[in-house]
Amino acid sequence: MIVFRCQVLKWHRRPEVLVAPMEVINGIEEISRSFRNPVLTIGNFDGVHLGHVGIFDRVKDLARALGGESLVMTFNPHPIKVLFPGNGPPLITLHEQKVHLIEAAGIDVLIVVQFTIAFAQMTADDFVEQILHDKIRARAVVVGPDYRFGRDRKGNIAFLSAIGKKFNFEVHVVPDLTVNGKEVSSSAIRSFVLAGDVERARTMLGRDYQVSGRVVRGRDRGGRLLGFPTANLVLMEELTPKPGVYATEVWVGGRRYQGATNIGYNPTFRNGVLSVETHLIDFSGDLYGKTLRVRFVKRLRDEKAFSGPAELAAQIQKDVQKAREILTRHWAGGAA
Repeated sequence: MIVFRCQVLKWHRRPEVLVAPMEVINGIEEISRSFRNPVLTIGNFDGVHLGHVGIFDRVKDLARALGGESLVMTFNPHPIKVLFPGNGPPLITLHEQKVHLIEAAGIDVLIVVQFTIAFAQMTADDFVEQILHDKIRARAVVVGPDYRFGRDRKGNIAFLSAIGKKFNFEVHVVPDLTVNGKEVSSSAIRSFVLAGDVERARTMLGRDYQVSGRVVRGRDRGGRLLGFPTANLVLMEELTPKPGVYATEVWVGGRRYQGATNIGYNPTFRNGVLSVETHLIDFSGDLYGKTLRVRFVKRLRDEKAFSGPAELAAQIQKDVQKAREILTRHWAGGAA
């Protein structure tokens, strides 16, 4: 059996590369066909990090061996947001990006379960019988070593393996992946992003961490006072990196630009409100109302207060030049 691990990881880092279209089914009730020897994995997959990609690899290997289809089941919204309103974790990937990344990993079918309180009350037995068997007819299920499911999370791997014999499917457990001696996990990635360590986050994601935001009108200081116009972003429900200045890759309207992004409170002007402002290098045009994707390549420095606009403008010029150098190497495939 041939495992295309390197190829899959390349796709995962460069999701713009075209792959075969993935079928997306929004809701268990929308399943209207029989799957061919389906091999399935189940999880939130927030971040779609390299550990998740390893699970997807195993799903695809087993599906190929069975002459079947590879399936991923995920949940929207995040279960914690439903079970504990207001306490859900900031997302590493928005749902739309998660769908895109799973497709880029080469999965055949994505089933998106609309997570509700009623769904959370389904017992582990009912979940296996009614969904894995009756609806999907799974031939194999692939999970991580800590997989739990069903009401009160009473279903575990031992239970799944035992009941799988009854319903004629096998259970395969993929060990946790480690990078530089640390287990790859969504929580580890969140801690890196919160610390501004976007480079270590990249080693677990297999790509640059990104946020998406809509451009709104700010105070117009960037272009008017400083000579560096910036796009003032209102972010979605994503994790915001630690305040500071970053070299960033910015996507707008299907085009990629080099950028320098400041996250912080604008201490020079004493705003006191957190903002995310991005300067697109060598760009001219109107961005108001557009949605930008900002990918964080390297943290350049902490945010700090300057004596006034002139000193700040001089520092921004240095930041932009440094960002340009870093991104040029990054795009060429060299170290950032």
